[in-house]
Amino acid sequence: MRNRDKQAHEPPFHVVKRDGVPLWKSMTIRVLAVVFGLLLCSILAVFLIDANPVEFITTLFDGAFGSARRLWKFGKDASVLLCIALAITPAFRMRFWNIGAEGQTLIGALASVAVAYYLGDSIPNGALLPLMLLASVAAGAVWGGLPAVFKAKWETNETLFTLMMNYAASGLVAYFLLLWTPSGSSVLGALSVGHLPIVIHEYFLLIAAVLVLTVLIYIYLQYTKQGYEISVVGESENTARYIGIGVSRVIIRTMLVSGAVCGIAGFLIVSALDHSVTTTTVGGMGFTAIMVSWLAKFNPLVMIGTSAFITFLQQGSAQITTNFNIDSAFPDMVVGIVLFFIIGCEFFINYKLAFRKTSKKGGRAK
Repeated sequence: MRNRDKQAHEPPFHVVKRDGVPLWKSMTIRVLAVVFGLLLCSILAVFLIDANPVEFITTLFDGAFGSARRLWKFGKDASVLLCIALAITPAFRMRFWNIGAEGQTLIGALASVAVAYYLGDSIPNGALLPLMLLASVAAGAVWGGLPAVFKAKWETNETLFTLMMNYAASGLVAYFLLLWTPSGSSVLGALSVGHLPIVIHEYFLLIAAVLVLTVLIYIYLQYTKQGYEISVVGESENTARYIGIGVSRVIIRTMLVSGAVCGIAGFLIVSALDHSVTTTTVGGMGFTAIMVSWLAKFNPLVMIGTSAFITFLQQGSAQITTNFNIDSAFPDMVVGIVLFFIIGCEFFINYKLAFRKTSKKGGRAK
């Protein structure tokens, strides 16, 4: 009787982890998820902006690749996003949830602007740029290392700590903008010094630098002792301690690297793009980079594709907003819907529903 009651209360199905899915099958599922996501967006476009599906898709591609100027902008936006994603990847591989890339990049940009502001008129550009880079890397490393020290020594929650550090960085930028603008406007114009030289195109050096950095981070994570230690700590801290790895040391060192790479992103934003700083300089890319890294399974080379894909969605849907003169929230909706489909497909790649077996007599579970 008890056995029957127990069976009666068992759920009709439960979620179990798959043993493994072939690469071709998982990639097919992901591609289909993107296709269905874009299909849904194109159908919604019929009702929301009175655009037929073909017009929606062609405008999406035209916004990202429709001209040489748009293509360079696409490369620039994808590269900055990729750089920040590269920064958080070592920490995420270690299962240290660094949500502070926004602040670490912003503080790096602030340090770059500070060097250019105070030293720009006294030293040549060739000496100024390395100093700006050094200041950005140091500032980003400090901003990333601080929560790591607290985590390693006192087991603080790194998610909340790094998140709060974003607001602290924004507050510091606001303070220095007031200090640098006696008029009280808090708007620092573009600095005339500290610009990266133009080679081929104004964005070429930025894109090339990020691609080189991608390869270096890949080698660091895959083929160095420190990369191996990061993976072991991420898998099991107890195992890492058992084989003699200093977990606290690895946590602090990895977050110093993570913050330093964010600092590089801040330097590139200042020296190649904005030549100034505001509280919105990073523009939320620190959070978008988390999705870029996760979609690539923390593989730096795959992140080239995921950062390009998300940039394509953002830039293409922004063009739709311009062409059809609609609310600027439309690009966020498009990106959100497609990412929702991609995240959903990951469930079916990694898990499956196992239904309870029932007997032919009376439908009772066996």
